[in-house]
Amino acid sequence: MKLLRSKIFFQGVLIINSIMVLLPVFFLLNSSLRESNDFASTPFALARDPYWENYSKVWSEGSFGSYFFNSLIITGGSLILILILALGAGFVLGRYQFKGNNLIFGFILTGMLVPAKLAILPLFIQLKWMGLLDSRLGLILVYTSAALPAAVFIMSGFFRSLPNDLDNAARIDGASEIVLLRRVLVPLVRPGMAIVAIYSAIPIWNDFFLPLVFLQTPEKKTLMQGLTVFFGQYASQWGVLFAGLCLAALPLVVLYLVLSEQFIKGLTAGAVKG
Repeated sequence: MKLLRSKIFFQGVLIINSIMVLLPVFFLLNSSLRESNDFASTPFALARDPYWENYSKVWSEGSFGSYFFNSLIITGGSLILILILALGAGFVLGRYQFKGNNLIFGFILTGMLVPAKLAILPLFIQLKWMGLLDSRLGLILVYTSAALPAAVFIMSGFFRSLPNDLDNAARIDGASEIVLLRRVLVPLVRPGMAIVAIYSAIPIWNDFFLPLVFLQTPEKKTLMQGLTVFFGQYASQWGVLFAGLCLAALPLVVLYLVLSEQFIKGLTAGAVKG
């Protein structure tokens, strides 16, 4: 009887949590199918006559394709750099024991305590000195440096959880360290890579502040910046804006669906074992 009550309680908690998550999603989809004037008068009404023209207006009036491409380049480039550097650093810090290992690891982790927004002025000056201000590459480097400490922390935990016998067996067979990493260990830490990819992609894709500071050319604006064109001083195109937000969320949904199996494996395995 006690077990049944516990089961019902936890099921109720999960149902309530699911409703809390799905309600904003439903509101977003419903609002994207309403006319802007209709939304302004009754924001919580149902879209009984779906207004699909909002989605076509996003592409025709807001240069959505250009902003989408810029966000894709910046987010994709940042993820590639983050995964490559986190794999290398996690492999060295997680598989080798040497003097200063813990010191280096601790130094990297201190980067998690300093958000990039707090260093906005030094970053602005440094990018200007490097000639990377108002460039996608400069923004990619900023995002990579900001996400790298957490990525190294996650990947080093996965590398430490693997048995050392794998390394010894591969070395006996004549494998170099690069071959050991690429052919033996990387397939085993894919759940960690999925966690890093999703954990890093969401804040980069949704960020508005850093592109606003570092990108001045209108053609280089990201998606979150581009959606602001639907806000006006006296009126806003709410239906078109919500349609744009729906389209903007699609890449993250697709990324999660592609990596969901590895992501769940990583969560259940534990990213900080060892």
